[in-house]
Amino acid sequence: MSRISFIGLGNMGLPMAINLAKAGHDVCGFDLSAEAKAGFSAHGRVGESVAACVVGAEFVITMLPAGRHVEAVLTDVLAAVGAARPLLIDSSTIDVETARKVAARAAEAGLEMLDAPVSGGVGGATAGSLTFMVGGPEAAFARGEPLLRVMGKTIVHTGPAGAGQAAKICNNMILGISMLAVSEAFVLADRLGLDRQKLFDVSSTSSGQCWSLTSYCPAPGPVPNSPANRGWQPGFAAALMSKDLTLAQAAAEASGAPTPLGAHAARLYAQMLEDGAGDRDFSYAYPWLGGKWRGDPA
Repeated sequence: MSRISFIGLGNMGLPMAINLAKAGHDVCGFDLSAEAKAGFSAHGRVGESVAACVVGAEFVITMLPAGRHVEAVLTDVLAAVGAARPLLIDSSTIDVETARKVAARAAEAGLEMLDAPVSGGVGGATAGSLTFMVGGPEAAFARGEPLLRVMGKTIVHTGPAGAGQAAKICNNMILGISMLAVSEAFVLADRLGLDRQKLFDVSSTSSGQCWSLTSYCPAPGPVPNSPANRGWQPGFAAALMSKDLTLAQAAAEASGAPTPLGAHAARLYAQMLEDGAGDRDFSYAYPWLGGKWRGDPA
């Protein structure tokens, strides 16, 4: 049994923390939201502050909205741990530069840190089947991997600090672009009078096959458990896809990488948010393109 501090009990963090507690670990959870803390109280200890939670912890896991929040929590953690040397694991999705920056700050204080963003959404967090993309030292990865395996099914050490975030934004850029491509194809099929199921039957077994089609089809009907068959309730919200595509574009600009499709996907998802679709699943691109698109956002 390990003593774990889990900071950030939102839609993803709460089920992740619960899975750790169910596995027999001593978990102290903290969140600024009283509702989130109440949701965890039946499963583990609840701290009144970050500092109160991290004292005595062997592992500190964070799942937070943005890089600035990770930096702020790290400041509180470093002030509270004293002589202890917990392993820090940040599962937030943040920019690569900040991931490297906070890892360097932790190292200066004598602590090891992993950036370990996830893929799999709320369903994967609840089922304990997430994919973790992990950046950081080999020894730190070996120390943290057993805990990650409680929360996830696929754990990949992608390289040094920041490599986990790099893998996450590259993966989600692929996902965002492919979802738009699949959505456009179904919109075109609709306009041409082609039955959705017939398009699915062809593309899912030929060169158009991809995860966005076969596992997460944005059009109602062909994939019964996709968000399209429950009113495009998330899943993975369009606002989160927009965030990840924005991070990818920032990294592309900083590194000089040409990503014209990623840039256009980022603009389209930003426009979806402007149109009030941020809380819908990102596969809502299909009905949005079919009936609500206002034109080229470039």
